[in-house]
Amino acid sequence: MLPAVKQCTILIVDDEPANIKLLERMLSMDGYSKIIATNDPRQTGRLYQQHQCDLVLLDIRMPHMSGFEVLAELKQISEAPPLVVMLTAQTSHEYRLRALTDGARDFIGKPFDRAELLARVANMLEMHLLQKQVREHNQILEQRVRERTAELYDTRLEIVRRLGRAAEFRDNETGMHIIRMSKISALIGQSYGLEIDQCEMLLNASPMHDIGKIGIPDHVLLKPDKLSPEEWEVMKTHARIGADILAGHESELMEMARVIALTHHEKWDGSGYPQGLAGEDIPLPGRIVALADVFDALTSVRPYKKAWSVDASVKFIEENKGRHFDPRLVDVFTQSLDGIIEISKQYPDQDEI
Repeated sequence: MLPAVKQCTILIVDDEPANIKLLERMLSMDGYSKIIATNDPRQTGRLYQQHQCDLVLLDIRMPHMSGFEVLAELKQISEAPPLVVMLTAQTSHEYRLRALTDGARDFIGKPFDRAELLARVANMLEMHLLQKQVREHNQILEQRVRERTAELYDTRLEIVRRLGRAAEFRDNETGMHIIRMSKISALIGQSYGLEIDQCEMLLNASPMHDIGKIGIPDHVLLKPDKLSPEEWEVMKTHARIGADILAGHESELMEMARVIALTHHEKWDGSGYPQGLAGEDIPLPGRIVALADVFDALTSVRPYKKAWSVDASVKFIEENKGRHFDPRLVDVFTQSLDGIIEISKQYPDQDEI
């Protein structure tokens, strides 16, 4: 027997005081020290919760509430199925079957046989403690799994962000653009009606939208003047390069990142690149990031331009509604403008270290 068995709390519920005294004496003589008792079944639920009882010895036939009614109440208020042993002088099959069906674990017949009673109580409590240990062990394991999963998730996101910044640092003095753009993308997605998990995936996949710039030669990527037609064709290849870098992984995050890298330069009217997709043939994540990326680029300082005002940037986006941008997304964008401006204020370029 486990030593902790004798430290368990036992609740006795019987309307006959003589039965309660007899049970208390038997249990205490056998080493049980935590015994609670009541002859009013209406008090069972309160006592059970107050003392966090491990075992209930429950009479069936009582005034005010039957043992069956008490058992039903205990099942409602207990997080785990209550450990209940029925006390009964009834030997009929009907009573026993109903009690077991309702959730009782065992029976102890009246009049009580001391050896049988103590053996049944000890067996029940030992099984209860072993099951409790298993539950607690499983909870610890589940918590460790959650912590490890969160750690892996955070590590993966940090790698994703750093990949995005690796591309940005090649032609952007700060890396705050990808933070603002990704948060704006998630906000637009949320306002559009995407599920929370899709918005979070959009937040974490969009930083890699320009990862393909890693493959663009410096004389093209860093050229301060206007690109020649030939150089512009080279620059446009960064979309496919990025998609190739991100391809081949089964995770939804990497697949969304691949789609965004490939399609965020497509335009609603079909005049974009690299595939010349139009309308809803352009995947929604690519359409969202296209809008967020352009707005933040317009309102940010670049080596080749000053930052546009918010009003001028919004006017440009509205003028390109139905041409560059998805018309419905432009409507969502303007409705979300206060939140978008707040994101821009929270992550200014000059705060980058």
